[in-house]
Amino acid sequence: MKKYIIFLLVTFSAALVYSCSGNHQSEAMSADNNAPSLDQNKAASIARGEYLVKISGCGDCHSPKKMTPKGPVEDSAYLLAGFRSNDQLPQIDTSVLKKGWALFYAEGTAMVSPLGISYAANITADETGIGNWTLEQFKTAMTQGKWKGLKDTRSLLPPMPWQNFTKMHPEDLEAIYDYLQSTKPVENIVPMAVFSTQ
Repeated sequence: MKKYIIFLLVTFSAALVYSCSGNHQSEAMSADNNAPSLDQNKAASIARGEYLVKISGCGDCHSPKKMTPKGPVEDSAYLLAGFRSNDQLPQIDTSVLKKGWALFYAEGTAMVSPLGISYAANITADETGIGNWTLEQFKTAMTQGKWKGLKDTRSLLPPMPWQNFTKMHPEDLEAIYDYLQSTKPVENIVPMAVFSTQ
């Protein structure tokens, strides 16, 4: 009888220890399950980036347009791919530029001004866009107005409003970067800017 009681006590103690440790493990697991994973954080950053890109009007210049009965809409095949490589700007009367005018291409992807001709860049995840850029390059382009995000390169021409992004929170810039890196890659080599010689 004594041995039987000792056996019951040992069994009960072991069950109690196992039960308590199991509870701690399940609590730890549920706590981990409530914490956002890296994938969830990245998804949230991409979603915020998409929102910021849309409300900032990035597609106004960086997405070619198609004309519809309701007016121009972004061409989904070239979303954020910049000035189409096979497009050509029409001949213009440059005398208006001497009077301070700037002219936009009808699709919004190029501008001719007294400074020269600027073409909207391909900002998709393709290597002809910004697919192989680092986050630091992106930040340099957006906050210092440097071509390809390289510090020793030329400045970006208008109408790229990089000055507007100098005060943007770093996490918002990173969200835009994350979103652009998640976009459909579109192979499109945009022409180089032409600087005015006048």
